Amino acid sequence: MDIRKFQKLTACLMVGIALVVLGGCGKSGVPARKTYQVPMKGPLDEAKSLLENYANGQPLGSEAARFKDLVDAVRKTDPAKADILEKGFAELQKTPPQGLARKAKEILSALNR
Repeated sequence: MDIRKFQKLTACLMVGIALVVLGGCGKSGVPARKTYQVPMKGPLDEAKSLLENYANGQPLGSEAARFKDLVDAVRKTDPAKADILEKGFAELQKTPPQGLARKAKEILSALNR
């Protein structure tokens, strides 16, 4: 093989390799960003969620310190339900652990009327 053919073959191989390297593997990139809407819970929904947990057997925990804040927040939109919650939360704190679920169900029932 003479030197001219070898140079042409080498040049063709270099161009081919350059095209492959510079061309890459096609279109790639970051996928489009997705946005998810998360509904905000209102204070009444939060209070009902706590009561449902108690109705399902969860004991009172540190969240009991927030009862007054929840009642105050509910009072801004629904004073009647805030009164039910205020009375109910006060009774929950006095209820022995074995009666907590029953009392929480009673309060939920009163809120859903």
